[in-house]
Amino acid sequence: MGALGKFISWLLQKLTLSVAVLVVGVAGFALWIFLREHVDLDLRRQELVRTINGDNRRIRAALDGVELRIAEMQASLVRHEQRAREAARVAAELDQLSGGLNRLGTSADQARRNAERLASLREIEAAARREAAGQREALTRAEWEREGLTIALGRLDGQLREAEKQKSAVVHYAREAWSRYGAYVAITVAVWLVAPTLGRLVAYFLVAPFISTRRPVRLRETAEPAVPAVTSGGAAVELTLEPGDVLWVKESFLQASDEGLLRRTRLLLDWRMPFTCLAAGLKELVELRNAAPVATQRVTCSSQRSAQVELAVLELPAGASVVLRPRFIAGFMGPLGRKDRAIRKHWRWFTLQAWATGQFRYFEFVGPCRLLLAGSRGVRAETLRTEPGLSVAARRANQDATIGFTPGLAYRPVRAETCWAYLRGQNPLFDDLFEGDGLLLCQQTSAPEDGVRTPGFGERLRDGLLRIFGL
Repeated sequence: MGALGKFISWLLQKLTLSVAVLVVGVAGFALWIFLREHVDLDLRRQELVRTINGDNRRIRAALDGVELRIAEMQASLVRHEQRAREAARVAAELDQLSGGLNRLGTSADQARRNAERLASLREIEAAARREAAGQREALTRAEWEREGLTIALGRLDGQLREAEKQKSAVVHYAREAWSRYGAYVAITVAVWLVAPTLGRLVAYFLVAPFISTRRPVRLRETAEPAVPAVTSGGAAVELTLEPGDVLWVKESFLQASDEGLLRRTRLLLDWRMPFTCLAAGLKELVELRNAAPVATQRVTCSSQRSAQVELAVLELPAGASVVLRPRFIAGFMGPLGRKDRAIRKHWRWFTLQAWATGQFRYFEFVGPCRLLLAGSRGVRAETLRTEPGLSVAARRANQDATIGFTPGLAYRPVRAETCWAYLRGQNPLFDDLFEGDGLLLCQQTSAPEDGVRTPGFGERLRDGLLRIFGL
């Protein structure tokens, strides 16, 4: 009952929005007609009434003429039929008088005159019947003409009544808009209502299964020389800066720090990729440097804007690396003097998976360094290891929840498990599937918390553009 109720609610929302779009479309065309053909409605109505009355008089005159012709043709038909019957009667009597024993008492001259008269009567009868048949055809055509004129007269009477009642400008232009463009508006609304659902069904049942079987993306073929480690995090984490360490952290995540640290503002995390840093929010960072020769310093980080965001620390030893989406990075910590932070970029333009998911670039962060990661409800680290009896370890994750993975894992999109959630826009079409031995990093949840509004079109467009560039 719950699923049925949700479906009915979704359908009612669609229908309500469709009716609203239909009304707005007709109203827009009505306004366009008003601005284009603005006239005095009373004057136009009077002219229309005069035109209809003139047409009405002409049709009534034509109808009267047709009625007169029908009456004349009916009288003529009666005369021709009566003449044919009279000729047939006389011919029958004459034929009876001239036939049988009466022929013996009739002279040859009389018999000849009777035969001539009988032939004449037969000819008169035939001519009268031909005239009657022609009159019937003409009468039928005249009756058709009368019926057409009667229908036209009834239509004019209806138009006259409508014209006399039509005094509202709003009603007038609304009717004009509907009569001219209503069909186009209705077709557009129907396409808008049905096309997205049909497109999603085609994508789910035809496109997605094909893409799911294509060759996966693998950024590194060899085994990882070192394994990254993720420390347990929470709403707040404490970082320890050894002598010579530098931390670049977003200002909104800096909660407290030791006074002995040197502070300054760093506009961008990496000047070699300014647009990436701006789009990922890695700008106007707070740089904290431990310049003490021996003592360690501490920094406490937590989200100052959202209670839903929790932090975790990813430590990359020398030789280890991980592929991350930069927008999940809240801070970056490395040794002092390491100018090259070894952020490698991988482009994949010619793979079907990239075009299906919209992600063409991958960022690989190489150690030694520590990364402060921010995720919704926290960051979850999952280790993939091939167990005995399995050909290869595999793990599926929600595409919106994926933060990063080690480059030795094979990555490819696979069709989401539930069609209904995809149709309603609750889940993306593809999940992320990772195969092999390595580390997978995900948010605890990718769905917004209760009370958080659904992202609008502009935000979804922005997220799509960020995905293209691997952010």
